[in-house]
Amino acid sequence: MDEIVKAALAKWPNVPACYGWLGLDARGQWYMRDDRVQAAGPFSGAGSSPVSRGSMLAHEKLIDFIARNYESDEQGWWFFQNGPQRVYVELQATPWIWRIDPDFSVHAHTGRAARIQRSWIDEQGRLYLESDIGFGLVHSQDMVRASDAVEQGLWVPQDALARQLPSRFGYVKSPASQRASVAGAAGQ
Repeated sequence: MDEIVKAALAKWPNVPACYGWLGLDARGQWYMRDDRVQAAGPFSGAGSSPVSRGSMLAHEKLIDFIARNYESDEQGWWFFQNGPQRVYVELQATPWIWRIDPDFSVHAHTGRAARIQRSWIDEQGRLYLESDIGFGLVHSQDMVRASDAVEQGLWVPQDALARQLPSRFGYVKSPASQRASVAGAAGQ
């Protein structure tokens, strides 16, 4: 986490968290989602649309800042610590999107290096990797390289059902929806 972010947290410790405003797609791209976009539907899954995804971020320094301050909490809700404010991230797939280098080394969409421990393949043929920093989906552009790693026996994928992966690996795809469900249940 950036020192400036730590200083802001210390100075303003009680800033309310933000939900639904930032999304991460299955290709490791960040999306900004204002009120209008959020009203158009969820970031991913049933009821989502290109409009509800939002605007893809292109500013390199902003993307780098998000990457350096991207973490998860004890509930498996992923967030970007924006100064004193925690901005929870809507995930299209997984918290990490893996890129594979020619030597089969792996790094996340944030640039962070990872050591692979296990691999998984779902019912649609998507490849996931479990690593020392967490669980993620292999970027679609790297599937040829990933298949080479599988053919060489570097990774031996186990079968998995996509719908079971969040609970199995401890991440929440939509903190905004989960928060709304908890708030709705508390109001009953």
